[in-house]
Amino acid sequence: MTKTNLLNETHNPALVSWLESANAKNNDFPIQNLPFASFKLKGDKADFRVGVAIGDQVIDLKALFALNIFDGDAQVALEQCCQAQLNAFMAMGKRFWSALRQALSQALTQGSSLQAKVESCLVAQADVEYALPCQIGDYTDFYTSIHHATSVGKKFRPDNPLLPNYKWVPIGYHGRSSSIEVSGSNFKRPKGQTKAPTATEPSFGPCKRLDYEMEVGIFIGNGNAIGEPISIEQAEDHVFGICLFNDWSARDIQGWEYQPLGPFLSKSFASTISPWIVTSEALAPYKAQWTRDVADPQPLPYLESQQNRDFGSLDISLQVLIETESMRKSAQAPVQLSQSSFKDSYWTVAQMVAHHTVNGCNLRSGDMFGSGTQSGPKPEEAGSMLELSNAGAEPITLPNGETRTFLEDGDCVIMKGWCEKAGAARIGFGEVNATILAAD
Repeated sequence: MTKTNLLNETHNPALVSWLESANAKNNDFPIQNLPFASFKLKGDKADFRVGVAIGDQVIDLKALFALNIFDGDAQVALEQCCQAQLNAFMAMGKRFWSALRQALSQALTQGSSLQAKVESCLVAQADVEYALPCQIGDYTDFYTSIHHATSVGKKFRPDNPLLPNYKWVPIGYHGRSSSIEVSGSNFKRPKGQTKAPTATEPSFGPCKRLDYEMEVGIFIGNGNAIGEPISIEQAEDHVFGICLFNDWSARDIQGWEYQPLGPFLSKSFASTISPWIVTSEALAPYKAQWTRDVADPQPLPYLESQQNRDFGSLDISLQVLIETESMRKSAQAPVQLSQSSFKDSYWTVAQMVAHHTVNGCNLRSGDMFGSGTQSGPKPEEAGSMLELSNAGAEPITLPNGETRTFLEDGDCVIMKGWCEKAGAARIGFGEVNATILAAD
């Protein structure tokens, strides 16, 4: 497989839309993107419905289906988008995802004869609210950034930060899907049991070391039957798309509870995703070569393929910003805490899928993987405050003079993501944000 045949006319960087906002520089949603979400008008009592972003608008796909202006696979796919969430459409598979994308691209391209009809289905993004784009049945959180794993490991095991299995196995744990919410869902500081290093017994109360984790969320489209693993060569055909993901973490609760079975209440109180799922097809121009240091163990055969070597990596820029309560009251803009890239991930999306199913585990439409905290090799590329503040030993000073070791009540964490490179249109993921409220 060559990079050329991963691309088609929908990726053409010269494409422009008749919707002018889609052609604006650094706009997240040009015609080359076309991500999916579940939306409705703010305050409307009507059901949520599936939409596609273009510029500063949302295309109401249920309204578009009613117009009957597409045919073949695209119209069949549209019918499955006439629901509140995307699961039925996601389960249809790559053929139908691609057909609808192509039809939408053609209908939105400057000069399209369908412009007037599609315009009747547009809703301004400024006027809508979002729900989870799909029902998330199961959620698995991976640990794919070796930079994050090493940094965190050094705090607990200075002489041996990485456990022996890290370079052999895409490490993951089964998370809690019920507490994953869409961007803008604020939450109360969690309470739990913690134990200070000098204490003789644990105590109970609000978390004192609340943290964020900059991750990407990976959505399964069509799943597999139980007992039938997905090969690494077929893995990406089962991935519908990617969103931004903040896996909030209570570090003090985590430190006391995680041995011997791993995270529990320290992770299950809140997780936040961006509304928009950027499809795997939209991300094709940003697939890149994946490499493994020759000094490291090379993947076992079920985690190895030439296709994964050639195109397994994804170059997604990931930015974290903070807006404190004081900044908000003073109308100060959020400030950057870090910026990293998903291309630095030690394990690829295809390897995660192949490993997850190699034992016969069945994945279902809407299942989500967290990538694990995405940190880069440089200190300023750390994807969590645990790393940025050296576990609280080195406070971070913000431009307004405030300091942080971990997050405080009133802090809003904002994450953004985008892909850009020469010869391709820049596409974005929108943003994911949530504000921490005081514990009861």
